[in-house]
Amino acid sequence: MRHTPLHPQAAPAATPHNAQPPRYLTNDEAATYLRLSPRTLEKQRVMGGGPRFRKFGRRVMYALTDLDAWAAERSFESTSDVEYAEHHSADSRAR
Repeated sequence: MRHTPLHPQAAPAATPHNAQPPRYLTNDEAATYLRLSPRTLEKQRVMGGGPRFRKFGRRVMYALTDLDAWAAERSFESTSDVEYAEHHSADSRAR
């Protein structure tokens, strides 16, 4: 019996010879990736505060790197973290 690794193999480092173009996700795919509703991302595009997005004609797309960066900006140690309090007080003022 073959065991499937828990973590996928790391991709080789990108170099000019084997560079991969950035991967873009649709609104629905990005929402699934972040485990949010698609409507939440739509609202954030209008109101602000969401991940960076790109427009290709009428199509809205999200780069994986932007989604990861946006999620990383929302990483906190605890609810007593000063950055957490500042972030959430800014959220309540925006509403």
